[in-house]
Amino acid sequence: METKTYTPPASFIDLLIDAVFAVDADAYVVFASASCERIFGYTPQEMIGKNMFDMMAPEDRELTRESVGEVMSGNPQLSFENRYIRKDGQVVHIMWSARWSPAEQLRIGVARDITERKRAESMQAALYSISEAAHAVGDMLALFKRLHQIVGTLLQADNFSVTLYDEKTDQLSFPYHVDEHEPTSKPSRPAAGTLCAEIIRSRQPLMLTPETMTARLKELGASVDTKPLCWLGVPLKSHNSTIGVLVVKSYPGGVCYTQKDQELLQFVSTQITTAIERQQMQVRLQHMAQYDQLTVLPNRGLLYDRLKVALSTARLERGRLSVLYIDLDRFKQVNDGLGHSVGDRLLQDVAERLKQCVRDSDTVARIGGDEFVVLLQCISLPEQAELVAEKIHNILSHPFAIDGHSVSIIPSIGIALYPEHGDGEQQLLNHADKAMYFAKKRRLPLANKH
Repeated sequence: METKTYTPPASFIDLLIDAVFAVDADAYVVFASASCERIFGYTPQEMIGKNMFDMMAPEDRELTRESVGEVMSGNPQLSFENRYIRKDGQVVHIMWSARWSPAEQLRIGVARDITERKRAESMQAALYSISEAAHAVGDMLALFKRLHQIVGTLLQADNFSVTLYDEKTDQLSFPYHVDEHEPTSKPSRPAAGTLCAEIIRSRQPLMLTPETMTARLKELGASVDTKPLCWLGVPLKSHNSTIGVLVVKSYPGGVCYTQKDQELLQFVSTQITTAIERQQMQVRLQHMAQYDQLTVLPNRGLLYDRLKVALSTARLERGRLSVLYIDLDRFKQVNDGLGHSVGDRLLQDVAERLKQCVRDSDTVARIGGDEFVVLLQCISLPEQAELVAEKIHNILSHPFAIDGHSVSIIPSIGIALYPEHGDGEQQLLNHADKAMYFAKKRRLPLANKH
């Protein structure tokens, strides 16, 4: 039985989902099938005479030229990928199969739109990167910088900010703010009257475009510091609360965000919220591990670390430092006679007075009970330590007014000097401790020997 053959008319090409192109040796289009309009936004008639490189994403042109060279040398390409700018300005990802026809002196190519596939891959990669960043970065600023990079792989994010919301104070803070027209650092401000406040209230994203900007701002009673072309914000939602807002924006001449951009930012916002909360928890735990919870002063462990660093610097620079060990006489009587709440307030007030006696570069630590240590870095003469000790003695000897009570204490202060009284952390702390007990026993205001 004879097998029938059939040659379809050229119009059948227009039924293909993929677009078919023929371009000459200089990359000018001489034929385009109907599907090119769905993929590129241009009708076949509009495509004729266009140069493919003019529509291509600039970053992909050099690699594409290399691929074209291979094709024209007789090596067909079956899965080459690059990006084009659609007629509406959106980026489309294309996978090409192409070969060179020597007889017609044309390059024949079939273009498949793989934008959705690339988008899905990018979203999954972004989620993985955000999760990785939450566990890998060392501090909050590093996390925000990494999140900025990750969001930038999904959409245009040259202007990107993380705004955090404090529900107790109804205040917004701006720990990360990158904007070509606004200051890098912004002070905290009340949430009322801001676009972020609307997002926090509604827990819904908000996108402003050139068509909606003016009317929407008026409707919300909000303002923007510098009027952008487009403004897109999504809530950082955590269970039943909103911890902040992610914002991207563009200025005239930049990209105009779409519904898909909003969906992308929403998609990663939950993972970003988790990453931020995890980092905040790490910060809180680290603070709890290094600071006294009552006075918010460095604790024994952090004091020891700072003393170790200070000693290393002093050895290297042949400098001096001092350690003051302070004990509060009569504190037990205050606790027993007036109660622990007054005793706690007294310790907090002592901490505040101690901080008034030293420089920002020095350290005031509470190492337990009614005992405090002051680390004086970079002193030039031993007498400087004695002057600070006298200042501390005088300021702590003035009565404290607490809950209607006038509370008086007497501090005993021991002084240790580097290098005179030791070369190591524990040596200096032990010497200052013994000097303090010597001062207490002799009823001296301060001492540096025992």
